[in-house]
Amino acid sequence: MALLLAVFASILAACNAKSLLSYVKSCAVKKLKLVCKPLPNVRVEMESETGTAAVGVCWGMSGDNLPPASKVTEMLRENGFTVVRLYAPDSAALAALGGTGIRVVVGAPNYDLPALAHGGTAAAAAWIRENIQAYPTVLFRFVVVGNEVAGADTQLLVPAMENVHAALAAAGLGHIKVTTSISQATIGVHIPPSAGEFTDEAKPFMSYVIPFLERTHAPLLANLYPYFIYSYNPGGMDISFALFTASGAVVQDGEYGYQNQFDATVDALYTAVAKLGGENVRVVVSETGWPTAGGVGASVENAMTFNQNLVRHVRNGTPRHPGKKTETYVFAMFNENLKEAGVEQNWGLFYPSTDRVYPISFHARI
Repeated sequence: MALLLAVFASILAACNAKSLLSYVKSCAVKKLKLVCKPLPNVRVEMESETGTAAVGVCWGMSGDNLPPASKVTEMLRENGFTVVRLYAPDSAALAALGGTGIRVVVGAPNYDLPALAHGGTAAAAAWIRENIQAYPTVLFRFVVVGNEVAGADTQLLVPAMENVHAALAAAGLGHIKVTTSISQATIGVHIPPSAGEFTDEAKPFMSYVIPFLERTHAPLLANLYPYFIYSYNPGGMDISFALFTASGAVVQDGEYGYQNQFDATVDALYTAVAKLGGENVRVVVSETGWPTAGGVGASVENAMTFNQNLVRHVRNGTPRHPGKKTETYVFAMFNENLKEAGVEQNWGLFYPSTDRVYPISFHARI
């Protein structure tokens, strides 16, 4: 997510005349008064890739005052989460998640990429033994090799993914899909979604990532934040387009009308992926959310509005993919005090005390 802030300006500069800000700014959108209404109780669940849509949560650990793993696991269950994302294979978290029925998306962190890429299947097999096979009662869903990998490390990405994939297959764990999580900053054109494509910097490595995912039937994970698109230039977009509160289509893309930025970005990514041969690659939103403080448009009211509307919305698909439910992970479980001061510390659904930052219900069936 930090990478997104650093490079978003350069991406906008590289976009064509229909770039995100100019296109959205040209749309006549009436300013809407934001009213936060409680959603009906919502159960967050997942059955399969073609079953009920999932809204999971990202369990970050950049804090020195966070609850113990056993308590966090209890909170996940109490709040109806059936899937969780871990950025690294934390032993306490994995031990606590074992036997709970909660499915786990686990990261192979960026610092593991050199060993996984250069060490062949032997290094990958050792990683799998230590971090996957050592927890036989954990329901692993994906292994995410790298998060927002950039620069020279992108050359390590697919070799590492190939080795992890081979090691899982050799261990009889081929049902666990291997993927990576990319930054929103890799998308060079967001608007219109039909013109979506990766940046020139991202195309060289994504042209290898996408065929790997297509061949192995794995999804592409992406950290997508309408908040950052809005906050970079709040004068270029009505906030209602970011918060799912616009009263009608803001962006018209041929026959498809877009009422929110989330759908527009997801469909732009689908278009970009298809251009690299990934017509059958599913997009999973591995991070999204809204901060409660520390930045432009960051407030408890807006965070509650975005996340409640998100939970209700993702089961519907997008204009270009209606009925194709979007598996999505809310960032984040907690406010994390060891992150950079400001907006980065204020994404949590919960305080470290385990109190809710704002009311949001995940308990009854959609």
